[in-house]
Order: sequence, then C-alpha cells, then structure tokens
Amino acid sequence: MNELSLYILDLVQNSIEAGATIVKIEIIEDLVNDKFSISVKDNGKGIPKDVITKVTDPFYTTRKTRKVGLGLALASQLAKDCNGKFSVDSSGKGTEVKIELQNSHIDRPPLGNIIDTLLTLIATAPQVDFVYIHKTDKGVFAFDTKKLKDILGEDVPLNLPSVLEFIKRELSDGLSNLFGGANIND
Repeated sequence: MNELSLYILDLVQNSIEAGATIVKIEIIEDLVNDKFSISVKDNGKGIPKDVITKVTDPFYTTRKTRKVGLGLALASQLAKDCNGKFSVDSSGKGTEVKIELQNSHIDRPPLGNIIDTLLTLIATAPQVDFVYIHKTDKGVFAFDTKKLKDILGEDVPLNLPSVLEFIKRELSDGLSNLFGGANIND
C-alpha cells in the first residue's frame, strides 16, 4: 500500500466486520520527536487470544473470501521498515491497532487522501459512529459522526449526498486550519 490512508481503510474494514459500532481513528504527527502514529480502536467482538499471535502472518486470515490476510502483516512490516512499532491489543470489548513510524524515514508513505477515506467509511457504514482525531504540533482537529447524528436526528442518514458534501467541507476546513490554511489534498 502506498498511502497510509489505505492502511486505515483496511484496519477500519476489519473493525466493521468485527461488529464495531464505534471506531476511533487517531493520527498523531509529532515532528519534535520525529514520530507519526496511527491508532484504530473499536468496540467490536475482538480477536480471540489464540488468533492474536497469528494476525501479522500474511498467510493467516479468518476471511472466507481470500486465503491471505495482508493488512495487518503489511502494517507490521511497515512499522519495522520505518524504525517504528506495531501493536494489537484485543479483548471481548474491542481491538486497538497502533502503528508508530519514524516520521522522517524515507520509506514512510504519505498519509494520502484521508478526507476521501473517511467519506468512504461514513458512506458505506452509516451505522458506525466514527471519531477522527488528528493531532500535530500546531493543534488538534476532531470530528465525531455521533455528534452530527445527534444534530441531524434519526431521519437523516449520513450517507445522503448533501450530508456527505457537508462532512467533506467540515473535514477539509478542519484539517486545513490544523495545517495553517494549506489545502491538504493537493
């Protein structure tokens, strides 16, 4: 995968398949300490203890549609390649996957189009509440679909085109402000 947003998409897909109703995605860009961290935490059914040690094996998967499970294996390898750390913590109350990379490492992929990644997740899994937090040395941007659902009410689904357009503007403006007014999708 050549963009970190694709890793996030894959990790969240696992969360949704595990029955998660809440998924928290947190990105921390710590330039002072040269770290770039991604955390995906859910309240799904978790990973059984006998499986947790196998999740980074590319030839192990619980999916019925394919015989390999590359997502976590690739994320683990990326962390190793970029002088970082990888961890998976799971229980019956959910799972948290953390990827920490050396920010300046030549092999660290760019974040990619995180806005379109989040829009894809929201559009295809409107039953899930997504919390997105992005921290940099300049500040914090947070977006929570549960808060938006509370404002819109039960009759307005988040995957309506007009609502998705609103969400896109909110994400774009919030992240742009976090990065000093820069358009992050260019």
